[in-house]
Amino acid sequence: MRVIIFAGHHKVGSTSLQDFLSRNAAPLARAGILYPSVDFEGMAMMLGVALGRMKAPDVMPINAREPHNALAFRFLADNNTTKIPPYHTGLPARGQMERAIHKQIEFLQPDTVILAAEVLANFAPANPALITELAGIFPDAEFTVIATLRRIDEYIASWHGQRLKFGHELAPLRADGLAAYFGNIHFDYRKMLVGWFDALPDARFIIRDYGEVRAAGGSVADFITQAGLTLPDGLEPEQKTNESLHRGLYEIARRGNQELPAATAKQLRGILRQMTPGLNLPKSNDIELFGAENRRDLVERFEPINAFLGERLGKPAFFSDLDQVRKTLPIREMEVFRRAVGGLLRRKSEIENSAVLEFISALNAEPVS
Repeated sequence: MRVIIFAGHHKVGSTSLQDFLSRNAAPLARAGILYPSVDFEGMAMMLGVALGRMKAPDVMPINAREPHNALAFRFLADNNTTKIPPYHTGLPARGQMERAIHKQIEFLQPDTVILAAEVLANFAPANPALITELAGIFPDAEFTVIATLRRIDEYIASWHGQRLKFGHELAPLRADGLAAYFGNIHFDYRKMLVGWFDALPDARFIIRDYGEVRAAGGSVADFITQAGLTLPDGLEPEQKTNESLHRGLYEIARRGNQELPAATAKQLRGILRQMTPGLNLPKSNDIELFGAENRRDLVERFEPINAFLGERLGKPAFFSDLDQVRKTLPIREMEVFRRAVGGLLRRKSEIENSAVLEFISALNAEPVS
């Protein structure tokens, strides 16, 4: 039996991959490819689909869609590294999760087992022994570990937006917001990967550049190709999930997270996502978040990491286009911030929350910087 582990990173299409695998778990299992559940919710849903009693819902329950994130969080929580986030509710103990996987393997007899969890990117810095313990669930298996890495400026810009969506209070990237990332897996990809290399020396490692993944058709298509999977006919198609916050709205969300009560800030973020299509903002990828000086700092700090990854994978550098990080994008973040605030106020009749409207109006009244 072979075990294929997608171990991250964040913001590289992992949610779309998990959604595809979970909504097709029943036909994949019939074809000998197991995307195992870890709790009753996931297993009950797969059984309902397999028996024809239901179709996979448009919005998958998170424990069913991301069972291996739940498993990874359980490992990390038992290691006293982090708490299980509140959106993963009702999870069984780690021993029960492992037993659930064992029994699915015992009764379904798969040729291939797939684990897919960006949270696994946290295992190596938390405790490399967690990787060994995870692999121990599958004695005598042949392991393939797939990871996708995104060029550092694009990754930090996207992950910063994800954190804003989570409600985190952050400094802007154009100022000293970068400091929160230096030294952890969200900047130093070595810390994400070295523990996997050391814990699974006989595994096959496939480390992908996100640019190549996108050119190959996206996270689902690329994973299928890299893993060498032969899929059955009639699977439900991939659905795009976890849409990013538009970068022109980062500053509004950032200020809201800092200045508003948590519940109101959450409502603000929902309004921003809902109203984005009608704000006529420039392309997200054209908006400069860092500034020239911070971009130079990014490249200088990341060059040793890029060289290490290249050496490990047998090429001069992993990201051949790293020097492009030095180039500032054409539109300043604060210019789009002003445009977005004005656009929201022109549609103020659609904003029913008075506290949110008052906050946006106050932003508009501030002097232009």
